[in-house]
Amino acid sequence: MSVLSLLAPADGYEPRGAPPPLCFGTLGDRQVRLLAGPRAEEGPESLDAHRRRLGPLELPDDAGEVLDLVGTGGLVGRGGGEFPLLRKLTAAVEGGADPLVVVNGSEGEPASRKDRTLIEHRPHLVLDGAEVAARAVGAAEVVLYVHGTRSVSSTTLAKALEERGAASSSGPSFRLVAAPAAYVAGESSAVVSVLEGRGPVPSRRRLPVAAAGVNGRPTVVSNAESISHLALLTRFGAPWFTAAGTPETPGSTLLTLAGGVRQPGLVVEVLAPVALGEVLCVHGGVTTPPAAVLIGGYGGRWVGGAAALEAPLDRGALRRAEVPLGCGLIAPLPPDTCGLSVTLRLLGYLAAQSAGQCGPCVLGLPALVHQLSEIVGGRGTRGDIRRLVRQALSLRGRGDCAHPDGAVVLLESALHVFSEDADRHARGRSCGGSPDGGWFPIPPVLHLRKS
Repeated sequence: MSVLSLLAPADGYEPRGAPPPLCFGTLGDRQVRLLAGPRAEEGPESLDAHRRRLGPLELPDDAGEVLDLVGTGGLVGRGGGEFPLLRKLTAAVEGGADPLVVVNGSEGEPASRKDRTLIEHRPHLVLDGAEVAARAVGAAEVVLYVHGTRSVSSTTLAKALEERGAASSSGPSFRLVAAPAAYVAGESSAVVSVLEGRGPVPSRRRLPVAAAGVNGRPTVVSNAESISHLALLTRFGAPWFTAAGTPETPGSTLLTLAGGVRQPGLVVEVLAPVALGEVLCVHGGVTTPPAAVLIGGYGGRWVGGAAALEAPLDRGALRRAEVPLGCGLIAPLPPDTCGLSVTLRLLGYLAAQSAGQCGPCVLGLPALVHQLSEIVGGRGTRGDIRRLVRQALSLRGRGDCAHPDGAVVLLESALHVFSEDADRHARGRSCGGSPDGGWFPIPPVLHLRKS
């Protein structure tokens, strides 16, 4: 069965009907949760304004109460793994003494802005959530792991910590750490590797980092969005939290719009599983179905435009359809742009971002880039397309980490969605689309190698 045929609406949801009222919005809108508060132009929300708006954070005396609350709320991580947060917290509690909490603000996806938006506009919400996580596992220290090139994020958090110190806020100690400017640096095992001084080297670990992470310490690594949800869940309780989202994935979800939209980089918060097309129409300026939409990041899946626009924006439904929302990136292909050309550019970036520790990355991904380049350039054949598919599938699950898997998913989905264009390219004909014009941001490539 095709992945696209699995994109069925959630129970009780009609994609062509009117969306529930006020079920998504942007920074400063009244109906949202994480993004509620001051508008973007007002800058970071101060500690006083944060507490006036939400009230003080009252931490339970018993750490078990936090775990019970997280379990009842059903908070699922807002990242690639989508792990239940309770699983991480429980593993850390059972992992032994001296646990550590890491707020992962590296956000290595070049087009994603959701975690950066929270850090730079709602820093005290992020810090509140970190305090809750620390209380849950008994951690005395929190690491704020922030992309090293984003000085605004680091400065905002440093100022927020000064405010909290001046207010004599109790809780764990906080430490700012600059994350390497690498795509793989945000993967949890790579975060541990960086904090141990070994650089961003991800791996398939025998034990999860929550059980045995930095120097063997139980290490809870959670991104800024997930941690911020924890702050609101603690304040307002599980019934309030579960009123948004679905029973399978409670709470709201942040998306970043990229590609062929009116304002690339705009972050949208969704409180109910409306159709993706509704959000792209209202906030992306997309009025006609694009040829395809990239869902879930640069290692995500291309989905045909018509199917994508009707897909419910619900993590559970998308995960069941094998199109995980991942980092929340939603990127429609710009009009008259060659989807294979875009894929080639993204695949080349992913290949160059390898940690260089295994054959599938060092040899396999560059080979895929070369073969796709031949096809896009009209120098391949239809037989080359079939061989490319087989070679890509042979890499899946064989890497020292999951990095090559994401690149394979991207390529496989592109060859499926753009199959007719691939056939034209293979016969030396134009697909009718222009080459990729840089619609998806690609930062300077760092060639990483295992130290």
